[in-house]
Amino acid sequence: MVRAPRVAGVEDVPDAIAGPGEVLIDVKRAGVCGTDIEFYTGEMQYLHEGHAHFPIRLGHEWMGVVSAVGDGVDPSWVGTRVTGDTMIGCGTCARCLDGRHHVCENRTELGIRGGRPGALAERLAYPASYLHALPDSVDDASGALVEPAGNALRSVWAAQLRPGDRALVLGLGSIGLLVAMFARAAGAEVHLLGRSERSLVFARTLGFENVWTEDSLPGLPWDAVIDASNAPTLPAKALELVEPGKRVVYVGLAGSPSLIDTRDLALKDVTAVGILGGSQGLDGAIAAFADGSVDPRPLVSHVVSLEELAVVLAGDSPTPAGSGPKTHIAISGALGRPAERNIR
Repeated sequence: MVRAPRVAGVEDVPDAIAGPGEVLIDVKRAGVCGTDIEFYTGEMQYLHEGHAHFPIRLGHEWMGVVSAVGDGVDPSWVGTRVTGDTMIGCGTCARCLDGRHHVCENRTELGIRGGRPGALAERLAYPASYLHALPDSVDDASGALVEPAGNALRSVWAAQLRPGDRALVLGLGSIGLLVAMFARAAGAEVHLLGRSERSLVFARTLGFENVWTEDSLPGLPWDAVIDASNAPTLPAKALELVEPGKRVVYVGLAGSPSLIDTRDLALKDVTAVGILGGSQGLDGAIAAFADGSVDPRPLVSHVVSLEELAVVLAGDSPTPAGSGPKTHIAISGALGRPAERNIR
């Protein structure tokens, strides 16, 4: 639980109960996202816009096993390994009825928006209509990466890549690397742009040979540029680099306003697409993980306990087992410490 900026810890809470239309999930694995870090530091924009408030229980990248069902839910869900959508729409507005629940004005977001508690807990009550079953070929680590992968897959779909197209991905965090994996699986020639030497080296271990910095980036024609960074200057750079008549995709969010010149957008006849959430890409991500065309597991460098989460949020992570950008929380057993641990 995060109670205030830089005040977080493990707490005992009342047992979750599956209400009508809900299931109860024993959470097994959850990921830590940049959004979670922004909540911990108090920088998350939703806090300033009134869409979220402290205290907040984080966690929107997760997988677990259904242990009980509420009224109106098919009991065959019990025992099923699952993950689920972050975006929970009202279900009745025009956007929801049109398949756009992820932009419903009255949506809640798991562990993010509208007071819906997140999955960084032993048990989670969750609406059954937003569940996605995980086949046995998708292990727990991959299952907890489905949510960011849905964002990445939607970004690749938005780029409309064809086999042989040349794509440039900006940013070497989890989303950027997943974008690169899905673009490669689609048959594109994938190039990546990053900054730190550690991230450049890690990207190459995933089989990507064309990894560049801004200074070394070759002057090639880019059929699509996908900005998965948090750098406020790169949205404009993406528009500058993309071929006229082609597509830029914005899935990364900067902490401060990032500007583009719409004259460039119009005069280059470029299509620009924004991506919010992985909702429509979750099933496709699960399928890609299941058939092995994309393997996200090397992205996970840390697997820690729930009791270590506050330390991770504070940026003092234990020594990683790998070089990837993602930290996972393995959740099992009792919470351990009834008292909150404050990290200041």
